[in-house]
Amino acid sequence: QVLQRLSCMALKNKIFLVANLGTKQPCEYTDPHCPSDGRYQFNTNVAFNDDGMLVATYRKHNLYFEYAFDTPPEPDYKFFDTPFAGKFGMFTCFDILFFEPAVNLIRQYNLKQVVYPTAWMNQLPLLSAVEFQQAFATAFNVNLLAANIHHPTLGMTGSGIYTPVKSFIYHNMESYGGKLIVAEIPVITTDNKTNLEICFKEEQKTPGRVSEKGNEHLPPLFYAEMMYDNFTFVPVGGEKGELQVCASTLCCYLNYQRAVLTNELYALGVFDGLHTVHGTYYVQACALVKCGGLSFSTCGQEVTDATALIDFQLWGNMSTPYIFPLLLTSGITLDFADHMGWKNNHYFISKNRTSSGLLTAALYGRWYEKD
Repeated sequence: QVLQRLSCMALKNKIFLVANLGTKQPCEYTDPHCPSDGRYQFNTNVAFNDDGMLVATYRKHNLYFEYAFDTPPEPDYKFFDTPFAGKFGMFTCFDILFFEPAVNLIRQYNLKQVVYPTAWMNQLPLLSAVEFQQAFATAFNVNLLAANIHHPTLGMTGSGIYTPVKSFIYHNMESYGGKLIVAEIPVITTDNKTNLEICFKEEQKTPGRVSEKGNEHLPPLFYAEMMYDNFTFVPVGGEKGELQVCASTLCCYLNYQRAVLTNELYALGVFDGLHTVHGTYYVQACALVKCGGLSFSTCGQEVTDATALIDFQLWGNMSTPYIFPLLLTSGITLDFADHMGWKNNHYFISKNRTSSGLLTAALYGRWYEKD
């Protein structure tokens, strides 16, 4: 009945339609993985074309505390074809953080458009829904259509239509009213690069080690928990400066200048290790974040508002090619870097004057092989 109604909606309105639902699949007792009640249950996306035909189904592979659902035996690589934008790939929620099937799907089939149902619990400062969804579209040069459940008390909010250079988002933690997002965006084809510029300015320096002379004037290292991981931080003081902080094999470098010195504490943090809470995956992160208060112990806390306008260049000698550039400003709004890319084995992101107060500027690297 549900599939029939969805099919009729697609046919009647002459639209392509993707919906997320639970499905069941009978299994035989000869299957050693078959549950005792004789059926598998999957977190499933279904796609209908504008004739109401079911054209693709995808079963979520990376479950997030979903005890009612089973993991399919092999990753699904599912996409459907459209007359207006070519192939659209599909995956769901937590899948976006893993190589299988999300990255492999995009790479293997050279996909440039992705449909993405999610129930994403925001986690600042690095994994708010709109923040990471935008970073994914930028990192893989794809259009991402993300539909999120809107449930503020569970921290689930933030849907959007994302391109590598622009986004149309709805993030509202105050009320329960949803919103239909409509946008006209350019089709990304396999042979065009959109107008995303990755270039280098003359004044952009390759990072070098901060001078060891006058160690007594170097800012103090401190440690604080951020996103359940033990980050190494240095405070970002004064109107301008150059900083570096290292952990394991990863070193992060920051050049910065504030328009006006505000009474806010910022810190530059680094983490290079296995994240083990609410999922296990290897992260390399360089992050410039606003702290919750004026003491070092508040760095890494969830913060939603800021006033400091900062020019910055942030580098990291990342060991993985999969870097998600995060840039989040006051009120959980998105900003876009002026320049980003690789130079001399470092990945960098730079911005001259954020559009509003800076919350987070980060390089979030996923080292999939070390998961």
